Amino acid sequence: MGVAVFHLEDLSGAELTLDGAEGRHAAVVRRIGRGERVRLTDGRGAWAEGPVVDASKTALTVAVDERGSAPAPAPRVVVVQAVPKGERAELAVEMLTEVGVDVIVPWNAERSQFRANPERVEKMLAKWRAWAFEASKQSRRPWFAEVAPLASTADVAEFVAGAALPVVLHEEATVPLASLDVPTSGDIVLVIGPEGGIAPTELKTFEVEPVRLGDTVLRTSTAGTAATAALLARSRWT
Repeated sequence: MGVAVFHLEDLSGAELTLDGAEGRHAAVVRRIGRGERVRLTDGRGAWAEGPVVDASKTALTVAVDERGSAPAPAPRVVVVQAVPKGERAELAVEMLTEVGVDVIVPWNAERSQFRANPERVEKMLAKWRAWAFEASKQSRRPWFAEVAPLASTADVAEFVAGAALPVVLHEEATVPLASLDVPTSGDIVLVIGPEGGIAPTELKTFEVEPVRLGDTVLRTSTAGTAATAALLARSRWT
């Protein structure tokens, strides 16, 4: 089992103090004690690792004996995820983060059952960002997944237009996802519709021929993860 990962913005110094919410979580919830190794990351590629030399109920002190950094992933994967209902939203965000998606864009699609108002949007984004933050640590990512602001269909069309590879999944498409050429740089923008599917007007707005993932129809909370894995297996995972 690998070392536990925690987030710390400033990684400079021979000894690092993990305090605040992360320190309390490490000490109280994870019960990390003296002598155990931990890894601290700024979530932007850099990390520092070492044993805990002091521990209290609110903070850990780590003696750094190893450092490193990871380049930003390429191609970058941006998943536009139509807002699912209830616990399926958490499942989608966690799985997308664990599989390696770089940016998750919540989309208020025509058939999404999400009634947007400023308060609800703020609460939703806070939840999605917290889920992505925790899943990034759990999956030991040096680059944490980002959650973008809630997007409209017009916003999604802009993402699609600027992509090195735009991928719009649709159950009635005839072109298989496996037939696409995967770029080595730029953005792969993957659009996942709601349970009711992407509306015809939305497909027309995107101006991209949709593709199918396979012979079965996946739920919105799992389709993005499956499609991302299929694309990464032919790019970053090779």
